[in-house]
Parts: sequence; structure tokens; C-alpha cells
Amino acid sequence: MIHFVILMSRQGKVRLAKWYSTYNQKERAKVCKEITPLILARPLKLCNFLDWKNLKLIYKRYASLYFICGTDVTDNELLVLEIIHEYVEVLDRYFGNVCELDLIFNFHKAYYILDELLLAGELQEPSKRAISRAIEVQDQMVEAAKTGQDSEAQAQPSR
Repeated sequence: MIHFVILMSRQGKVRLAKWYSTYNQKERAKVCKEITPLILARPLKLCNFLDWKNLKLIYKRYASLYFICGTDVTDNELLVLEIIHEYVEVLDRYFGNVCELDLIFNFHKAYYILDELLLAGELQEPSKRAISRAIEVQDQMVEAAKTGQDSEAQAQPSR
């Protein structure tokens, strides 16, 4: 099971954090503070798996972002790397060529895409096409709600 997914910049700033196990706010901050130097200090040639406390940290660097998953020790590392890669591919498909700024300014979309991919720390939908369709439907619903609100506002006379 994946306990958390953290997207971190090369400077150590957390850009997105999704928790699938119960951690209070203090524990979350402590986890981020402890794993940041572990991941950032590792040379590029070392493997992307790291034992940490009672978890296994599995990470992958894409451009200026580190995608980090904290999993059970018994989980398959290569499967988790594939999940990370699929998430990046879906982000790329949605944003064009995804960059750190896309995640900063559209963090709600990044969370929604992650929610379509993972449910309770387990892979929910392996199909990139199905995830893209779900995101497209949600975008259409948001647009419909916006235009519905605009037309309601125009129908109401101003006082």
C-alpha cells in the first residue's frame, strides 16, 4: 500500500502531498522534513529505492520535481515506479508538457488526477485513456457550472 505521495522541487519545497494513512499535521511536517535531505542528497546514479523507518521510499526525478511514494516494505518497487510514471504521463497529457508551475497554479487538477489514479493508496485505474476521459468530463462539468452561474447572474436584475 502507498502511504503517501509527495511531489517535491529540487530546492526541497513540497508542491503536492497526498496522504493515504493517518498522520496528524505535526507528523506530516516531520515526514517531509526528514525525507527531504535523504532524497535530495542522493547522487543520481544510486537506485530510486530507500528504506526509511518502517517504510520504503520510492522516488523518481522528472525535470525539477521529485515524485516520492512511501510504501510498505513488502510492496513491489517496480510497480510503484510504474505508477509514478503513469501519473507523470497523465499530467503531461493534460497540461501539455507539465512543469512545476502547472502544479503550483493548478494543484487542484493535479490532486484530481492523482485521485483518479490512486484510491486509498492502491492503483484504481491503470488506463491513461480512462483517466483522461474522467478529467475531460469533470472539466466539462466545471465549464457548464460556470456558464450556468453566469446565465443566472444575467437573469437576476441588479438593484
